[in-house]
Amino acid sequence: MATYIEHIPVLLRESVDALITDKDGIYVDGTLGGGGHSKEILNQLGENGRLYGIDQDDEALEAASSKIGDDPRFTPIKGNFGYLTTLLPPHTHGQIAGILLDLGVSTHQIKEPERGFSFQENGPLDMRMGNLSGVSAYQVVNEYDYETLRDVIFHYGEEKQSRKIARAIIDARPIETTGELRKIVASVVNSRFEIKSLARVFQGIRIEVNRELEMLENVLEQSLKVLKPGGRVVAISYHSLEDRIVKRFFKAGNFKGKVEKDFYGNPISPIKPVNKQVITPSKEEVSRNTAARSAKLRISEKVQGGES
Repeated sequence: MATYIEHIPVLLRESVDALITDKDGIYVDGTLGGGGHSKEILNQLGENGRLYGIDQDDEALEAASSKIGDDPRFTPIKGNFGYLTTLLPPHTHGQIAGILLDLGVSTHQIKEPERGFSFQENGPLDMRMGNLSGVSAYQVVNEYDYETLRDVIFHYGEEKQSRKIARAIIDARPIETTGELRKIVASVVNSRFEIKSLARVFQGIRIEVNRELEMLENVLEQSLKVLKPGGRVVAISYHSLEDRIVKRFFKAGNFKGKVEKDFYGNPISPIKPVNKQVITPSKEEVSRNTAARSAKLRISEKVQGGES
Protein backbone atom coordinates (compact mmCIF):
# COMPACT_ATOMS: atom_id res chain seq x y z
CA MET A 1 0.00 0.00 0.00
CA ALA A 2 1.18 3.52 -0.80
CA THR A 3 1.94 5.77 2.15
CA TYR A 4 -1.39 7.21 3.24
CA ILE A 5 -1.35 10.99 2.97
CA GLU A 6 -3.03 12.39 6.09
CA HIS A 7 -6.40 14.04 5.52
CA ILE A 8 -6.98 16.89 7.97
CA PRO A 9 -10.58 16.61 9.20
CA VAL A 10 -12.64 19.69 8.37
CA LEU A 11 -14.91 21.35 10.96
CA LEU A 12 -13.91 18.58 13.35
CA ARG A 13 -15.14 20.02 16.64
CA GLU A 14 -18.27 21.57 15.16
CA SER A 15 -19.36 18.41 13.35
CA VAL A 16 -18.70 15.95 16.18
CA ASP A 17 -20.28 18.20 18.83
CA ALA A 18 -23.40 18.47 16.65
CA LEU A 19 -23.47 14.74 15.96
CA ILE A 20 -23.30 13.28 19.45
CA THR A 21 -26.47 13.61 21.48
CA ASP A 22 -26.09 10.32 23.40
CA LYS A 23 -22.62 9.20 24.49
CA ASP A 24 -23.78 5.57 24.60
CA GLY A 25 -25.54 5.68 21.24
CA ILE A 26 -24.78 4.00 17.91
CA TYR A 27 -23.16 6.23 15.30
CA VAL A 28 -22.11 5.99 11.66
CA ASP A 29 -19.21 7.76 9.97
CA GLY A 30 -20.30 7.31 6.37
CA THR A 31 -17.08 8.77 5.01
CA LEU A 32 -14.39 7.16 7.14
CA GLY A 33 -11.37 8.38 5.14
CA GLY A 34 -8.26 8.28 7.28
CA GLY A 35 -10.34 8.11 10.46
CA GLY A 36 -9.92 11.69 11.70
CA HIS A 37 -13.58 12.34 12.45
CA SER A 38 -14.08 8.78 13.70
CA LYS A 39 -11.21 9.11 16.16
CA GLU A 40 -12.80 12.23 17.66
CA ILE A 41 -16.26 10.60 17.77
CA LEU A 42 -14.80 7.68 19.73
CA ASN A 43 -13.05 10.13 22.08
CA GLN A 44 -16.46 11.57 22.96
CA LEU A 45 -18.39 8.30 23.23
CA GLY A 46 -18.89 6.34 26.44
CA GLU A 47 -17.83 2.73 26.86
CA ASN A 48 -21.21 1.51 25.60
CA GLY A 49 -21.17 3.72 22.50
CA ARG A 50 -20.70 2.15 19.07
CA LEU A 51 -19.34 3.49 15.79
CA TYR A 52 -19.55 2.02 12.30
CA GLY A 53 -17.07 3.53 9.81
CA ILE A 54 -17.92 3.13 6.11
CA ASP A 55 -15.55 3.63 3.19
CA GLN A 56 -15.15 2.06 -0.25
CA ASP A 57 -11.40 2.78 -0.40
CA ASP A 58 -9.16 -0.06 0.84
CA GLU A 59 -6.32 2.36 1.59
CA ALA A 60 -8.60 4.57 3.69
CA LEU A 61 -9.93 1.58 5.64
CA GLU A 62 -6.41 0.40 6.40
CA ALA A 63 -5.23 3.87 7.43
CA ALA A 64 -8.28 4.41 9.65
CA SER A 65 -7.93 1.03 11.33
CA SER A 66 -4.29 1.82 12.04
CA LYS A 67 -5.17 5.25 13.46
CA ILE A 68 -8.00 4.00 15.66
CA GLY A 69 -6.42 0.71 16.74
CA ASP A 70 -8.27 -2.17 18.37
CA ASP A 71 -11.13 -0.19 19.85
CA PRO A 72 -13.97 -2.68 20.51
CA ARG A 73 -16.52 0.11 19.98
CA PHE A 74 -15.44 0.56 16.35
CA THR A 75 -16.45 -1.54 13.33
CA PRO A 76 -15.07 -0.69 9.86
CA ILE A 77 -17.25 -1.58 6.87
CA LYS A 78 -16.19 -1.63 3.23
CA GLY A 79 -18.77 -0.17 0.89
CA ASN A 80 -20.39 2.95 -0.52
CA PHE A 81 -22.59 4.89 1.90
CA GLY A 82 -25.26 4.96 -0.81
CA TYR A 83 -26.06 1.40 0.25
CA LEU A 84 -26.39 2.32 3.93
CA THR A 85 -29.32 0.05 4.80
CA THR A 86 -27.57 -2.95 3.25
CA LEU A 87 -24.21 -2.25 4.90
CA LEU A 88 -25.45 -1.72 8.46
CA PRO A 89 -26.48 -4.78 10.51
CA PRO A 90 -30.29 -5.17 10.57
CA HIS A 91 -30.44 -4.85 14.37
CA THR A 92 -29.19 -1.25 14.10
CA HIS A 93 -32.03 -0.10 11.83
CA GLY A 94 -34.11 2.46 13.67
CA GLN A 95 -31.51 2.63 16.45
CA ILE A 96 -28.82 4.94 14.98
CA ALA A 97 -28.24 8.13 17.00
CA GLY A 98 -26.24 9.98 14.35
CA ILE A 99 -24.70 9.80 10.88
CA LEU A 100 -21.74 11.92 9.76
CA LEU A 101 -21.12 12.60 6.06
CA ASP A 102 -17.92 14.43 5.11
CA LEU A 103 -18.49 14.61 1.36
CA GLY A 104 -16.08 15.05 -1.52
CA VAL A 105 -12.63 13.67 -2.19
CA SER A 106 -9.92 13.05 0.40
CA THR A 107 -6.46 14.61 0.49
CA HIS A 108 -4.91 11.18 -0.04
CA GLN A 109 -6.94 10.57 -3.19
CA ILE A 110 -6.04 13.99 -4.59
CA LYS A 111 -2.33 13.78 -3.75
CA GLU A 112 -1.78 10.20 -4.96
CA PRO A 113 -0.98 10.55 -8.71
CA GLU A 114 -1.93 6.96 -9.48
CA ARG A 115 -5.53 7.68 -8.44
CA GLY A 116 -5.91 10.24 -11.25
CA PHE A 117 -8.01 12.77 -9.31
CA SER A 118 -5.85 15.86 -9.75
CA PHE A 119 -4.93 17.94 -12.77
CA GLN A 120 -1.86 19.05 -10.81
CA GLU A 121 -0.41 15.53 -10.79
CA ASN A 122 0.19 13.46 -13.92
CA GLY A 123 -1.32 10.01 -13.64
CA PRO A 124 -3.73 7.56 -15.26
CA LEU A 125 -7.32 8.61 -15.89
CA ASP A 126 -8.96 6.71 -13.05
CA MET A 127 -10.74 8.82 -10.35
CA ARG A 128 -12.50 5.83 -8.79
CA MET A 129 -12.85 6.34 -5.03
CA GLY A 130 -12.77 2.60 -4.50
CA ASN A 131 -12.46 -0.59 -6.46
CA LEU A 132 -16.22 -1.05 -6.17
CA SER A 133 -16.87 1.63 -8.79
CA GLY A 134 -17.54 0.53 -12.34
CA VAL A 135 -16.74 3.17 -14.93
CA SER A 136 -13.36 4.95 -14.80
CA ALA A 137 -12.40 8.46 -15.90
CA TYR A 138 -10.65 6.87 -18.90
CA GLN A 139 -13.98 5.50 -20.11
CA VAL A 140 -15.80 8.81 -19.55
CA VAL A 141 -13.12 10.75 -21.44
CA ASN A 142 -12.61 8.28 -24.27
CA GLU A 143 -15.93 6.50 -24.73
CA TYR A 144 -18.78 8.91 -23.94
CA ASP A 145 -20.48 10.53 -26.92
CA TYR A 146 -20.37 14.29 -27.37
CA GLU A 147 -23.76 15.09 -25.79
CA THR A 148 -23.19 12.93 -22.73
CA LEU A 149 -19.67 14.23 -22.15
CA ARG A 150 -20.82 17.82 -22.60
CA ASP A 151 -23.63 17.30 -20.09
CA VAL A 152 -21.27 15.74 -17.51
CA ILE A 153 -18.95 18.74 -17.75
CA PHE A 154 -21.80 21.26 -17.71
CA HIS A 155 -24.12 19.78 -15.07
CA TYR A 156 -21.61 18.16 -12.70
CA GLY A 157 -18.69 20.52 -13.31
CA GLU A 158 -20.84 23.65 -13.76
CA GLU A 159 -18.45 24.65 -16.55
CA LYS A 160 -19.87 27.11 -19.10
CA GLN A 161 -17.32 26.14 -21.76
CA SER A 162 -18.58 22.54 -21.75
CA ARG A 163 -19.37 22.40 -25.48
CA LYS A 164 -15.94 23.59 -26.56
CA ILE A 165 -14.15 21.36 -24.04
CA ALA A 166 -16.17 18.24 -24.93
CA ARG A 167 -15.46 18.75 -28.63
CA ALA A 168 -11.72 19.23 -27.99
CA ILE A 169 -11.59 16.06 -25.87
CA ILE A 170 -13.31 13.99 -28.56
CA ASP A 171 -11.01 15.39 -31.28
CA ALA A 172 -7.91 14.47 -29.22
CA ARG A 173 -8.86 10.85 -28.41
CA PRO A 174 -7.37 8.57 -27.22
CA ILE A 175 -6.35 10.40 -24.04
CA GLU A 176 -4.33 8.35 -21.56
CA THR A 177 -3.34 10.60 -18.65
CA THR A 178 -4.51 13.49 -16.48
CA GLY A 179 -1.64 15.54 -17.89
CA GLU A 180 -2.89 15.04 -21.45
CA LEU A 181 -6.43 15.97 -20.41
CA ARG A 182 -5.14 19.11 -18.71
CA LYS A 183 -3.36 20.27 -21.89
CA ILE A 184 -6.47 19.70 -23.99
CA VAL A 185 -8.74 21.66 -21.65
CA ALA A 186 -6.16 24.44 -21.27
CA SER A 187 -5.90 24.77 -25.06
CA VAL A 188 -9.53 25.85 -25.47
CA VAL A 189 -10.38 27.89 -22.33
CA ASN A 190 -9.49 31.46 -21.42
CA SER A 191 -6.04 31.37 -19.80
CA ARG A 192 -7.24 33.75 -17.06
CA PHE A 193 -9.73 31.11 -15.88
CA GLU A 194 -7.71 28.02 -16.77
CA ILE A 195 -7.34 26.68 -13.20
CA LYS A 196 -11.03 27.14 -12.42
CA SER A 197 -12.06 25.46 -15.66
CA LEU A 198 -9.71 22.55 -15.01
CA ALA A 199 -11.08 22.13 -11.49
CA ARG A 200 -14.64 22.11 -12.84
CA VAL A 201 -13.91 19.60 -15.60
CA PHE A 202 -12.13 17.22 -13.22
CA GLN A 203 -14.93 17.63 -10.66
CA GLY A 204 -17.58 16.83 -13.26
CA ILE A 205 -15.81 13.67 -14.43
CA ARG A 206 -15.14 12.56 -10.84
CA ILE A 207 -18.80 12.97 -9.86
CA GLU A 208 -19.86 10.94 -12.90
CA VAL A 209 -17.34 8.16 -12.23
CA ASN A 210 -18.39 7.75 -8.61
CA ARG A 211 -22.12 8.54 -9.06
CA GLU A 212 -21.63 10.93 -6.16
CA LEU A 213 -24.91 12.83 -6.32
CA GLU A 214 -26.95 9.66 -6.76
CA MET A 215 -25.18 8.05 -3.80
CA LEU A 216 -25.73 11.19 -1.70
CA GLU A 217 -29.46 11.12 -2.39
CA ASN A 218 -29.51 7.41 -1.55
CA VAL A 219 -27.78 7.82 1.82
CA LEU A 220 -30.01 10.74 2.82
CA GLU A 221 -33.19 8.79 2.02
CA GLN A 222 -31.88 5.67 3.74
CA SER A 223 -30.82 7.64 6.81
CA LEU A 224 -34.50 7.96 7.70
CA LYS A 225 -34.79 4.17 7.81
CA VAL A 226 -31.88 3.66 10.20
CA LEU A 227 -32.05 6.72 12.47
CA LYS A 228 -34.04 6.64 15.68
CA PRO A 229 -36.39 9.59 16.39
CA GLY A 230 -34.17 12.53 17.35
CA GLY A 231 -31.23 10.95 15.54
CA ARG A 232 -29.11 13.36 13.52
CA VAL A 233 -27.47 13.63 10.13
CA VAL A 234 -24.47 15.97 10.02
CA ALA A 235 -23.24 16.72 6.49
CA ILE A 236 -20.19 18.66 5.32
CA SER A 237 -20.34 19.60 1.64
CA TYR A 238 -17.77 21.30 -0.58
CA HIS A 239 -19.60 22.44 -3.69
CA SER A 240 -23.02 23.82 -4.56
CA LEU A 241 -24.39 20.63 -6.14
CA GLU A 242 -23.91 18.63 -2.92
CA ASP A 243 -24.98 21.46 -0.65
CA ARG A 244 -28.20 22.05 -2.59
CA ILE A 245 -29.20 18.39 -2.24
CA VAL A 246 -28.41 18.39 1.50
CA LYS A 247 -30.15 21.71 2.16
CA ARG A 248 -33.36 20.70 0.39
CA PHE A 249 -33.53 17.29 2.02
CA PHE A 250 -32.88 18.65 5.50
CA LYS A 251 -35.62 21.24 4.98
CA ALA A 252 -38.31 19.00 3.53
CA GLY A 253 -37.31 15.34 3.52
CA ASN A 254 -37.28 15.40 -0.28
CA PHE A 255 -35.01 16.76 -3.03
CA LYS A 256 -37.36 19.46 -4.27
CA GLY A 257 -37.08 21.29 -0.94
CA LYS A 258 -40.84 21.78 -0.74
CA VAL A 259 -42.31 20.90 2.65
CA GLU A 260 -45.47 18.82 2.34
CA LYS A 261 -48.40 19.71 4.59
CA ASP A 262 -51.29 17.78 6.02
CA PHE A 263 -54.98 18.61 5.59
CA TYR A 264 -54.73 21.30 8.27
CA GLY A 265 -51.66 22.94 6.79
CA ASN A 266 -49.20 21.52 9.30
CA PRO A 267 -45.76 20.58 7.93
CA ILE A 268 -45.17 16.82 7.76
CA SER A 269 -41.51 16.57 6.88
CA PRO A 270 -39.82 13.48 8.39
CA ILE A 271 -36.73 15.54 9.15
CA LYS A 272 -35.98 19.08 10.29
CA PRO A 273 -32.90 21.31 10.17
CA VAL A 274 -31.19 21.96 13.50
CA ASN A 275 -29.07 24.96 12.47
CA LYS A 276 -30.83 27.87 10.80
CA GLN A 277 -27.59 29.25 9.39
CA VAL A 278 -25.05 27.14 7.57
CA ILE A 279 -21.82 26.63 9.57
CA THR A 280 -18.53 27.43 7.84
CA PRO A 281 -14.90 27.13 8.96
CA SER A 282 -13.21 29.94 10.83
CA LYS A 283 -10.52 32.03 9.17
CA GLU A 284 -8.00 30.28 11.43
CA GLU A 285 -9.06 26.84 10.19
CA VAL A 286 -8.91 27.90 6.55
CA SER A 287 -5.43 29.36 7.08
CA ARG A 288 -4.31 26.01 8.54
CA ASN A 289 -6.12 23.89 5.95
CA THR A 290 -7.04 25.45 2.61
CA ALA A 291 -9.15 22.38 1.76
CA ALA A 292 -11.68 23.69 4.30
CA ARG A 293 -12.32 26.99 2.53
CA SER A 294 -15.49 25.90 0.69
CA ALA A 295 -16.89 23.62 3.41
CA LYS A 296 -20.49 24.02 4.60
CA LEU A 297 -21.87 22.16 7.60
CA ARG A 298 -25.57 21.42 7.96
CA ILE A 299 -27.31 19.51 10.74
CA SER A 300 -30.72 17.83 10.69
CA GLU A 301 -32.77 15.69 13.03
CA LYS A 302 -35.30 12.95 12.38
CA VAL A 303 -38.67 13.88 13.82
CA GLN A 304 -40.86 11.51 15.81
CA GLY A 305 -42.47 9.05 13.42
CA GLY A 306 -40.45 10.39 10.48
CA GLU A 307 -40.04 7.82 7.72
CA SER A 308 -38.94 7.89 4.11
